[in-house]
Amino acid sequence: MPPALRILDLHKSFRSVAVLDGLNLEVPESSVFGLIGPNGAGKTTTIKILMNVLKATTGRAEVLGVDSRHLGPELLSQIGYASENQELPDWMTVESFLAYVKPFYPAWDDARAAELLRQFELPLQRKLRHLSRGMWMKAALVSSLAYRPRLLVLDEPFSGLDPLVREDLIEGVLESAGETTIFISSHDLADIETFASHIGYLDHGRLQFSEEMSSLTARFREVEVTVGSPAILPGEPQWPAHWLRPEAMPAVVRFVDTRFDPERTPNEIRRLFEDVRNIAVSPMPLRAIFVTIARSRAKAA
Repeated sequence: MPPALRILDLHKSFRSVAVLDGLNLEVPESSVFGLIGPNGAGKTTTIKILMNVLKATTGRAEVLGVDSRHLGPELLSQIGYASENQELPDWMTVESFLAYVKPFYPAWDDARAAELLRQFELPLQRKLRHLSRGMWMKAALVSSLAYRPRLLVLDEPFSGLDPLVREDLIEGVLESAGETTIFISSHDLADIETFASHIGYLDHGRLQFSEEMSSLTARFREVEVTVGSPAILPGEPQWPAHWLRPEAMPAVVRFVDTRFDPERTPNEIRRLFEDVRNIAVSPMPLRAIFVTIARSRAKAA
């Protein structure tokens, strides 16, 4: 099955500033793909190129098998898009806004729209300009989900929202999972972790990794080693490159293993340290993984 999104050697510069630097990425069909990375990493620029809002400097982006520069009405009617900075006709009421966008989507499902309106408790007669930030995003999401799109692209949809509103939005989005490929950029890592099937880490315009969430969380572990004698960190080249953020205390060594293996890792520890008394291994939430990677790359820069 071809990927829902494919990016090949994508470059984008604004004057002399390179924002994307040879980006390559594939998003599997029917996945829930979370794109994460620090501010300025190029996440929004990537999405705007995919949606043909911006033109790439060089390279290629494909959406549902079509060059993003050639997205036509038929394909656009199968794509949902919502962004924290998206402009809506704020002089319209919620009801008139949905009536306005409906004719653009032949597959519009009135029953689905009504269900989402009830679920989100949206006030039909209120003008968009008078909606709260959360209600505004709910209205945008209804307009993107009512026609059951093949692809839903969300750029920072949870930014600045309270926890209850985020839960409502996540529930609405996940009801479309399976029939819809969901591509989401977000800083709300705790939320992303609860529902993403795949994750990609973007930094300085390059993809640092892209994999299934289960694989990522399985290979990252916080490790604490207790030794019987004063702990001394081995120098290069003995220290494995995939052990990050080492700390040494009188009888304890801590680090993050990015390639954890229940057999190999203890063997490596016993090879490097004498008189190992205990090895404690803890799983890491996505936020801790993100912080570890970001700090390690900043230190290496």
